[in-house]
Amino acid sequence: AMHGCDLMLNVGARFDDRVTGLISGFSPNSKKIHCDIDPSSVNKNVRVDLPVIGDAGEILKALLAEMKKRRFAPNAPSLEKWWGQINEWRKRDCLGFSQKGSIIKPQHAIRRLCEMTTGHDVYVTTEVGQHQMWAAQYFDFQQPNRWMTSGGLGTMGYGLPAALGVQVAHPQATVIDIAGEASFMMNMQELSTLGQYSLPVKMFIINNEWMGMVRQWQELIHGGRYSESYSASLPDFVKLADTFGMTGLVAREMDDLDSVITTMLETPGPVIADIRVSKEENCFPMIPSGAAHNDMLLGPEDQAEKPVSEEGMVLV
Repeated sequence: AMHGCDLMLNVGARFDDRVTGLISGFSPNSKKIHCDIDPSSVNKNVRVDLPVIGDAGEILKALLAEMKKRRFAPNAPSLEKWWGQINEWRKRDCLGFSQKGSIIKPQHAIRRLCEMTTGHDVYVTTEVGQHQMWAAQYFDFQQPNRWMTSGGLGTMGYGLPAALGVQVAHPQATVIDIAGEASFMMNMQELSTLGQYSLPVKMFIINNEWMGMVRQWQELIHGGRYSESYSASLPDFVKLADTFGMTGLVAREMDDLDSVITTMLETPGPVIADIRVSKEENCFPMIPSGAAHNDMLLGPEDQAEKPVSEEGMVLV
């Protein structure tokens, strides 16, 4: 829809390259309006036709007032074909997954965590990697300002220290760091701080024994030539928790998952929950390097249909 639109209204977004893909192929036929409070963010990545500088809320209020004044209303008959096309695109469920057998799917683990924290005063931080994307996709936040993640710079190791700060700010809340095992180890020395101040942060580690996002790019873009992305030596996270005087739990298969989540949430102090998930699950949708945003991979079946060019292979 964004690729084929006539008019694009951008409110506060920064046209990040992970969204736009190949700039020359980004919504090539649309007029673009960019509303932002920071003038330096305008025309930084994508050239726009109309920049509007100001507070997003005030801009939208003024826009809606002007539309009301002019009695603007959509022309339903002229949009019928466009909505038909959008509904066709929506039939493709790129977030669908199948949880079968005893091996835990990471998507299912996060969805169950979300379902089992319903009614809790929950704040979620993440590390950086596949688990971060799955948390964004499968944890349904019911309130604003409950999601702390390094979505811009993508700094591995962010989640645990961020969770400490959130727990100090909200001592009665349930604070969960959704982590990958590799990113968690970037700053796991902060477990000492966690123990020292008796902060009841819950660490929910999606453990696939890989740097999953790196592995995924190497699989899909570099022909499965894996380099420095597999973790052959990992700590026993249950024993690690014990050394810091915390509770450690492990879910090795589906039958363990719900009981581990329940125990984690009911334990008053800090908890490390090691969730052993399927090792080579990929995260979709994904825009390959060197491709336009309408060439994104929506699922495993797209991998063979849209091979990545040699140029794309070098644009990691």
